[in-house]
Amino acid sequence: MLNKKRILLAEDEEHLLEAIKLNLELEGYKVSTAKNGKKALQLFKEERFNLVILDVMMPEIDGFVVAETIRLENTEVPIMFLTAKNTNEDKIAGLKKGADDYLTKPFNLEELILRVNNLVKRSLKGDDLKEFNSYKIGEKTIHFNSFELVNEDGSITALTKKETMLLKLLIERRNDAVSREQILETVWNYDVYPSTRTIDNFILTFRKYFEPDPKNPVYFHSIRGVGYKFTDNLH
Repeated sequence: MLNKKRILLAEDEEHLLEAIKLNLELEGYKVSTAKNGKKALQLFKEERFNLVILDVMMPEIDGFVVAETIRLENTEVPIMFLTAKNTNEDKIAGLKKGADDYLTKPFNLEELILRVNNLVKRSLKGDDLKEFNSYKIGEKTIHFNSFELVNEDGSITALTKKETMLLKLLIERRNDAVSREQILETVWNYDVYPSTRTIDNFILTFRKYFEPDPKNPVYFHSIRGVGYKFTDNLH
C-alpha cells in the first residue's frame, strides 16, 4: 500500500503494544511504537502522524502530559487515549487535555479499529479542526507559528520558542489557574527544571509586552502557592 497512513502508538505493556501494532499493520497502517512518554514525544517531533494513540499510565512522562505537550505544537493531529483509567473523571480529564477519543481497557479490537479508521479519515479531511495560529491580546497579535508578536504600530517583536509555548498554554487555559508543575511538564518537559524564578521572569516579560500597566496586570496573574493565570474576558 502506497502512502501508508502513520500512527504513533505509545503503550508500556509489551504484549498489548505488539498485538495492537500487528492488527493496525494488517489494516494497512504504518505504526511507530513507544513504551514510555518521553520516547513518544521524541518520535512525534521526528515524524508526521495521522493519529496518536496513548496509554495514560506510562513511565517517564504520563499520557496526559504527552497529549498536552503535543497540543501545544499541533492542534490538528487526532489523539486517542487507550487506558485502564475508566472513571468519568478520567475520561473528562483526557478530553480536556485535547484528546479526540477515549477508549478504556479491556476493549474490543474491532471497535478500536473502527475508531482508528474514523479518526484517521477525519485527520485527512481536516474537517472542522482549526489551527490555533494566532491570538489577539488588546491591540497586539501573537502569531504562534512564526514566533512573532505584532504590535499596535505594526512593528514585530520576536518571541522565543519557550515564550510562545508558555503563552499558548496559558491562553488555551484562559481564566483558569495553571500550576507550576503543569508548566514545567508541558513547556520544559521533564528534561530541565527551571527555577520558579525563571517562570516568574517569563510572566514579567509578558506583562511588559501586553499590560497597559505592568504593575497592575489585567491579563497575566501570579496565583500565590498555585501558579499563573491568563485572564481574557473578551474571548
